[in-house]
Amino acid sequence: MHRIATLIIGLLGAGAAFAADLPVEARIEQAMLGDHRAAANVERNRYRHPVGTLTFLGLQDGMTVLEIWPGGGWYTEVLAPVVRHHGQFIVAGYDADVPDQPEYRYRLQKALLDKFAAHPEIYDQVAVVPYSPPASASLGEPESVDLVLTFRNAHGWYSGGIAESIFAEFARVLKPGGTLGVVQHRAADDADPAKSAEMGYLPERTVIDLARKAGLYLEARSEVNANPADTKDYEHGVWSLPPGFAICDELEDEDETAACRDRFRAIGESDRMTLRFRKPLG
Repeated sequence: MHRIATLIIGLLGAGAAFAADLPVEARIEQAMLGDHRAAANVERNRYRHPVGTLTFLGLQDGMTVLEIWPGGGWYTEVLAPVVRHHGQFIVAGYDADVPDQPEYRYRLQKALLDKFAAHPEIYDQVAVVPYSPPASASLGEPESVDLVLTFRNAHGWYSGGIAESIFAEFARVLKPGGTLGVVQHRAADDADPAKSAEMGYLPERTVIDLARKAGLYLEARSEVNANPADTKDYEHGVWSLPPGFAICDELEDEDETAACRDRFRAIGESDRMTLRFRKPLG
């Protein structure tokens, strides 16, 4: 852990007011351990590596940062206090005014907005953009965002046939020289993306091709979220792994359920690509 963040957390406690004068990396470390987060979310730090991930993807002070489909807000809980007073943070959440979406979208978006309202000391500066393409497909003004971030969403877009239009929208709202950061469950290189997407995974080449078609180029890739123990061949796909435990939850015997969870917990969360794309300057 960063030496400065360790000192601040040790002196003030993780739940104390966030120290706004720390460097970005130290603020990430402080936020990921904050008392505003549920213990289960803090536990996932070891799988999701927010410090290594966000620093690799280029988070810096002064940026306008846009997170796409935060869902339950795992990364939002880290990004909001880090960017607060140091830039502009926008979340593109599900558009509750679009009818006939899966029920979970309405539920998750309401829970996210309730979280924002309940903790203004964390989320008072977060802007919200409704985004449920293709019906609600705009992320804002062109060339207005420095950093677009999406975590574990691309498989759903691919399965829904909207991935190309979404990546094109990313390119539209990014400033020249802006960055797209993608973290995604990773399939084998030779996997059929149509089949793997149904199981929650995509090959890296598929994501890279989507970005390239949108006019974005791959600048760098990181293995910070790699997990070689993920065999990617589970009956319920990536949702069998934590935090989903989809297979285990179908079992009726409590002991069998516990043993199943222990087995998948030993694997950990999914093997993930972490890719940084750049929009050309001209």
